[in-house]
Amino acid sequence: MTRRLLQATTAVMALIPVATGVLTMMGIDDPIYHTTGLPRDALLDGNLRFFGGVWLALGLAMWSLLPRIEHEGRLFAVLWGAVFLGGVGRALSMAFVGLPPVPFIGFTVLELIGAPAFIAWQRHVAAQSAVQ
Repeated sequence: MTRRLLQATTAVMALIPVATGVLTMMGIDDPIYHTTGLPRDALLDGNLRFFGGVWLALGLAMWSLLPRIEHEGRLFAVLWGAVFLGGVGRALSMAFVGLPPVPFIGFTVLELIGAPAFIAWQRHVAAQSAVQ
């Protein structure tokens, strides 16, 4: 599990919040939500756009730490911790409201299992870097 592999995998994973963050900033006109028939509600639209912006920023922050990924443990853990907490929110929604479309179940698994795995991976890379 090398530094370069962690950098490459993190860069690819950051594409998800960057791409979906841009889409979610379209509010209820985001193609994912547009087909659900959501009402044109200013509060809902504003919240979607806000969270889309936060999600986009998270992806950009992930990209920003790539050059020094082995030295950015705290930021790396905070970003993946935010992803984990998002997964907790999705899991709560599944428990209280019902299952979303299948891809979102997969995202939830990635958020709940993948986020801690990425944090552990970064810590391993950091420890290897300190030894060298």
